[in-house]
Amino acid sequence: MIRIGITTSFEHGEQQLRHDYVQAVECAGGMPLIAPMAGKKAMYSFANLLDGLIVTGGPAITEGLIGNLPDDMEEPDAVRACSDTALLHACLSMHCPVLGICYGMQLLNALYGGSIYADVQRDMMGALVHSDKRGASAHAIELEETSHLRNILGVQRLAVNTRHIQAIASVAPFFRVSARAPDGVVEAIENEDATILGVQFHAERMGEIMQPLFKHFVGQADLAKQKRKNPIHAA
Repeated sequence: MIRIGITTSFEHGEQQLRHDYVQAVECAGGMPLIAPMAGKKAMYSFANLLDGLIVTGGPAITEGLIGNLPDDMEEPDAVRACSDTALLHACLSMHCPVLGICYGMQLLNALYGGSIYADVQRDMMGALVHSDKRGASAHAIELEETSHLRNILGVQRLAVNTRHIQAIASVAPFFRVSARAPDGVVEAIENEDATILGVQFHAERMGEIMQPLFKHFVGQADLAKQKRKNPIHAA
């Protein structure tokens, strides 16, 4: 099976993961492998076991930050921040497909040189409330006409959940925007060949409508695996 690593949260010395992520990968035909929290050397060894990586939702992003963190956001635990960054760098260096969800999308953008609003509601003019903790509810997103994401999902517009306080301010040059909220907040990014995707919403909690996204991702991981096995043929 195609082996998909999944990062976890880290609170009070415990790793935790919603089962939705595991189910989404399994339903898409992948083998979920839960990523440990460990040092750089161990993360590179773990990355060698993977065909693809999902970076899950999480705490605040502090790289590329615009503004100060609001009172209702905590800085990321150093253990998770270091572990996630090491694993992500390792997978990217090995050309493993990556899917970033919420914090995962923001981390991808920041690592490639983009910037992040510390509090989009406060720092972006005209931004709506995007945090369910602050009273936000589901909202529509518009998918860019030429985006891979629109082709993957087969829709122009859909309703998504909204569970974030931070948001992308400037998109890293490596990516392009593939979806926006009605207020202009970036809701999805992608690279040129859709091997790296990021979504601001929690796709793992949206059921069948998001299965094409996870199936596409597992399919990209399968292709990458075949290329590594047959580098001459792939070239």
